[in-house]
Amino acid sequence: MAESNKMKEIPVNKLMVQMGIPMILSMALQAVYNIVDSAFVGNMKVGSEAALNALTLVFPVQMLMVAVGIGTGVGTNALLARTLGEGKNKKAAKVAGNSLFLGVIICAVCLLFGIFGVKAYISSQTADTEVIAMGTSYLRICCVLSFGIIFFSLFEKLLQATGRSLYSTIGQVVGAVVNIILDPVMIYGIGPVPEMGVEGAAYATVIGQIVSAGLLFIFHMKLNREFEHGIKFMKPDGRTIAGIYSIGLPAIIAQALMSVMVYVMNLILKFSPSAQTAYGLFYKVQQFVLFLAFGLRDAITPIIAYAYGMGSKKRIRDGIKYGLIYTTALMILGIFITEIFPDAFATLFNAGQSRTYFISAMRIISISFIFAGINVAYQGIYQALDGGLESLVISLLRQLVIILPLAGIFSIFVKNGTAGISLIWWAFPITELVACAAGYAFLKKISKNRVEKLS
Repeated sequence: MAESNKMKEIPVNKLMVQMGIPMILSMALQAVYNIVDSAFVGNMKVGSEAALNALTLVFPVQMLMVAVGIGTGVGTNALLARTLGEGKNKKAAKVAGNSLFLGVIICAVCLLFGIFGVKAYISSQTADTEVIAMGTSYLRICCVLSFGIIFFSLFEKLLQATGRSLYSTIGQVVGAVVNIILDPVMIYGIGPVPEMGVEGAAYATVIGQIVSAGLLFIFHMKLNREFEHGIKFMKPDGRTIAGIYSIGLPAIIAQALMSVMVYVMNLILKFSPSAQTAYGLFYKVQQFVLFLAFGLRDAITPIIAYAYGMGSKKRIRDGIKYGLIYTTALMILGIFITEIFPDAFATLFNAGQSRTYFISAMRIISISFIFAGINVAYQGIYQALDGGLESLVISLLRQLVIILPLAGIFSIFVKNGTAGISLIWWAFPITELVACAAGYAFLKKISKNRVEKLS
């Protein structure tokens, strides 16, 4: 069956599995970048505690770069899928070209921040000179060479929009393997390569990302033949860019709010560097689990968007139903793993003084995964059905409006700086439960006002 017919002819439950599995693997491997870095850095002979703290502090900016890249890609994905569903191939070429133009602009902004803003950012979260030096070096490399992760995110979504998610996974796997191989070589110094510590971790990460982006560029040019390619389509078009960001901006804000949340949590936990590090390490495990939901969301969005463009109520309803069922199953698996094996994760990271806090965070916050996963699926559904505002509201509830005031209030009751710190972790399950209830109400409203009114 031709790739272009997959989106309209294969039953939705089967199509979601076919598209979802590669995307889930792709997102999981994206999370592996940070987990692998932390695992190798945590086992450095000298300065491992400081290095782990440094990686915790740089993580929000890494997430922000991914947020802008993926959010722009999500907007491109949904708009491109809908445009192809409507049979407008010339418009599709303009959508793809303008997304690449936006990628160039994003890389330029990251480059400027990497040169001028990194040290001030790290210094705002700690006074430890060793941590500041390590964090500045690591983050500067990631920002200056950000074109790998930005263009990987864009080409990934261009392939997913046409049903070729397998090829984006191949690119991600190759990049992850390169990263894993280079990490010990460049961190510890093996063979002719000198020992570089955290700088080596940064170089290994960006090299893996650049390899992935290059491979996906080749796949995009050779396989995405439903629309034309060329520099002429990169000419900025205000209407097309507005269309991309009308869908993608809520996704960017949703991902960016994750960065804001982690940054503010680092400030709330500033009284204890060990608690700071523990939260940073757990967040990478949490990200790994939730990225499974993000991967499935990236199948849900184009499937429902394509059906919306076709005007097929049945395929939209099936997309919603199976998207929520499969997401719930994935999150139950994630809870099972994190609740049973917290000690194994602590050992993997060589958590040291942060071990007790890390295990406490994992056991409590993991309860929230099932509600968080459903919220992610809701946002994918909203984005496919022009529900950008609803998606934004859910993001604000989850990562700003409820979680941060609640964590701040709970931190007041932490005695002697660290005793009772587990109370702060309970802010996460409470927040996700409340947001999930709001998300269900939004889904009912969108179904009534947009899906049911289709002819």
